[in-house]
Amino acid sequence: MLPELVCLALAVYHEARSEPLLGQIAVAEVVLNRADSSRYPDKVCEVVTQGGTVRHRCQFSYYCDGKPETPFNRRAWRRSVAIAKLSRNGVVSAGVHDATHYHATYVAPYWRAHFSLVRTIGSHIFYRPERRSSVHTIASGDAEAAGSTVLVANL
Repeated sequence: MLPELVCLALAVYHEARSEPLLGQIAVAEVVLNRADSSRYPDKVCEVVTQGGTVRHRCQFSYYCDGKPETPFNRRAWRRSVAIAKLSRNGVVSAGVHDATHYHATYVAPYWRAHFSLVRTIGSHIFYRPERRSSVHTIASGDAEAAGSTVLVANL
């Protein structure tokens, strides 16, 4: 498997494996949006490792939490790999558009005041750099109502 795909799948796995499918796809979208943005590194692996392994300095908390990155749940890993492949190829979208940030609903990071809310999916809140806000909340399984494209079956 290509390193960039492994990095994307690891981000999905560690950041969102307990989230609904749409939330997992949204996390992949954020990583890819960052790689496409001039504000972040161009490569997926550089995006997810940005900030290094120092706690609270990394961009994705799983990378600097001190825990091993090796996936232990085979089913969740296979699903993360499939989501990474489909997301990278533009086959699926969670409708977070140009979101470059997210956080769990149970935290309130300082940076959120500097971004526009895109939507909440599962237990993650997604943001984009602009100040305009288009707010949507998606309950698990409500992808059609949100206008998202999900072409994934049995992941």
